[in-house]
Amino acid sequence: MREGDITIGGAFSIHSQISKPPLSFIDTPDRLKCTRINFREFRFVQTMIFAIEEINNSSSLLPNISIGYKVFDSCGSTLPSTRAMMGLLDGQERTLGKTCSSQSSVHAIIGASESSSTIVMLQISGIFQIPVISHFATCACLSNRKAYPSFFRTIPSDYYQSRALAKLVKHFGWTWVGAVRSDNDYGNNGLATFITAASQEGVCIEYSEAISRTDPSEQIARVVRVIQSGSARVLVAFLAQSEMDVLLEESLKQNLTGLQWVGSESWITAGHLATKRYSGILTGSLGFTIRKTKITGLREFLLQVNPSQDPQNNLLREFWEATFGCSFKNSLRGQTQCSGSEQLRDISNPFTDVSELRISNNVYKAVYAVAHALHSILKCGQSGEALNQSCIWEDDFEPKQIVKHLQDVNFTLQSGERVYFDGNGDPAATYELVNWQRNQARDIVFVTVGSYDASLPNGKQFTMNGINITWAAESQKRPQSVCSESCQPGFRQAVIKGKPICCFSCVTCAAGEISNSSNSAECSRCPLEYWSNEDHSQCVPKVIEFLSYGETMGALLTAFSLFGASLTLVVSCVFFWFRHTPLVKASNSELSFLLLFSLTLCFLCSLTFIGRPSDWSCMLRHTAFGIAFALCMSCILAKTIAVVMAFKAKRPANTVPQCSAPLQRTSVLSCTLLQILICVVWLTLAPPFPYKNTAHATERIILECDLGSPIGFWVVLAYIGLLSVLCFILAFLARKLPDNFNEAKYITFSMLIFCAVWVTFIPAYVSSPGKFTVAVEIFAILASSFGLLFCIFAPKCYILLLKPEKNTKKHMMGRNQSK
Repeated sequence: MREGDITIGGAFSIHSQISKPPLSFIDTPDRLKCTRINFREFRFVQTMIFAIEEINNSSSLLPNISIGYKVFDSCGSTLPSTRAMMGLLDGQERTLGKTCSSQSSVHAIIGASESSSTIVMLQISGIFQIPVISHFATCACLSNRKAYPSFFRTIPSDYYQSRALAKLVKHFGWTWVGAVRSDNDYGNNGLATFITAASQEGVCIEYSEAISRTDPSEQIARVVRVIQSGSARVLVAFLAQSEMDVLLEESLKQNLTGLQWVGSESWITAGHLATKRYSGILTGSLGFTIRKTKITGLREFLLQVNPSQDPQNNLLREFWEATFGCSFKNSLRGQTQCSGSEQLRDISNPFTDVSELRISNNVYKAVYAVAHALHSILKCGQSGEALNQSCIWEDDFEPKQIVKHLQDVNFTLQSGERVYFDGNGDPAATYELVNWQRNQARDIVFVTVGSYDASLPNGKQFTMNGINITWAAESQKRPQSVCSESCQPGFRQAVIKGKPICCFSCVTCAAGEISNSSNSAECSRCPLEYWSNEDHSQCVPKVIEFLSYGETMGALLTAFSLFGASLTLVVSCVFFWFRHTPLVKASNSELSFLLLFSLTLCFLCSLTFIGRPSDWSCMLRHTAFGIAFALCMSCILAKTIAVVMAFKAKRPANTVPQCSAPLQRTSVLSCTLLQILICVVWLTLAPPFPYKNTAHATERIILECDLGSPIGFWVVLAYIGLLSVLCFILAFLARKLPDNFNEAKYITFSMLIFCAVWVTFIPAYVSSPGKFTVAVEIFAILASSFGLLFCIFAPKCYILLLKPEKNTKKHMMGRNQSK
């Protein structure tokens, strides 16, 4: 304690254990007793005193104002924190039977080191609007300006740390983690925020346990058993130092090793944990902490601490005894007597270690923030005279004025760090990612391996600096912590009913769908002209299907087509060789040769249906087919009419009237020209074109010829059908002509085959898939062409080649003997 014009209060967890006196409700309860001095917290106290001394010696900051201080022990618990707050307000820890003063004995308070203790203090200080600036209370709940309008802090809110931890575990692919927290505002709020952020990142929590340093040992042992039996290999520990201590002790008893620890800023840089005792458990730990810095002169100040500075200060004596293991009392047997001349330079403990000044720097900044606010209130250096840097003292300024000016402070420390508060009283949220590694001397050191800056855009906040990381159990291989093994490309995750989203089975993507990355939640469908490969990992162009010459079916149809055309040419040669014989003359040689020519075209037009469809082949195949068969049917119709006319004549000499030849040519030409006209109109208005059919077969593209106008195709087919029906009717009527020259009977048979083929073609054509549609059409062309060729010309070739004795005029003019 030190008097001054202005007094700054301090509340620190100087002791880490607290006794709970029995409550009998008969006698006055004993005072709470705090034990086991915390060297780290005691360093925070001395840092506050150092900052105040530095300001008092400054000629530029509060030049003619002296700052005093009062420090109370909150013991890291809510009850002692209430007692400490009352002491700061009235100068006494116990006010029973005394009158409280109407004015606070402090103008601002630095502390406390825990969120729960800070909340308790704020519930009291808030009534008087006394500003509280915490160096270590990180609960996001404290950013509520309506509930805590006079609260500020120099450490970022857990709102940002929890999200940073969620991004950290996601970055390393740990989607299945365990969690343990302090059972207080710090742990409960911090872990709740982490769980929310983790779920957004796709991370699941296997278990979430809470502990308190005052819990019975059975409860701590149960929590360690839960951790040990869990399948998660990563443990997120959102613990205050005191809870971390008790958890580690129990972990040693149960030999809890092999876990990857991810820690909160409360303990991740705690030097007293980085010892050989805990190295087997904590080596490789990762966690975020605030940036470390150097405070010039602090180490020398700390090393000067001595009980002789204030002989009446029991805390200094207790610190000295705990540091050197001695006692100032003579009554203790077997214990070294403290002389006070021991040297702190010879000691290495959390008090003298200034290599990791992080939270101490927060205390330093908090004191300077109060000083700058007071500097502004007292209008120091604003009198207008250059040499006059004094402050204008006001006896009646109120703490709420400090609150207002604290909100507006914006200054830079000697280290270059800028200090300011946002609208919620929070500082800028920047962290370092530290990793527990061993140096060459095999000691644990905190190595910065990354950073997190909440002010940057999402996606750029978390960065790694490329330094190698030491993992759990000093392994060089990153541990895996997943509920289910990764789904390889070609598979998707399927949630298992009743289990968290991180527990899934791997299901193969459906046909036509792919996943080209591991752990895909969904399979993506391939574009229209693509299909999935065998392992469903990428889309490949679909197989384009058409009837080609290279495949078996195409080759066979080509062979039959060429065979038919060749056979027709052979028949033509036979007819040409016997052109002067009675049989050929009686068959109307001109029409026969024209019919053979049209049949050759019919056989050859089927070749246009084979091969890759193109604009020209699509237009040619249907028009060539239509015109060739129209010519063929026209010739047969003319032959049928000629036969009927020959045998209806009154004189036998007019069997083949020569006057009918022009009429036959005209009829053939007219019938064929009409089909040509139909085809020209079809090709002009809506010609056939190549078309990629993706609807019929999903896994392949059927390259076919779209009819353009189905009406045009069916009109062409119907016209051929009309001609064939007329031929059939006339031939049927002439079926009873003399047997020796009954060509009408053979035409009737050919027309029956022709009509049967094309009648069955229609349903087969409509129902056949893909390239089989084309095959059906080619088959119908070839079948009907072979039917016409064999039915009409086979009997004549038989007589010409094998029965030449029947190839006489007498025989041709003969009548059936039965008649």
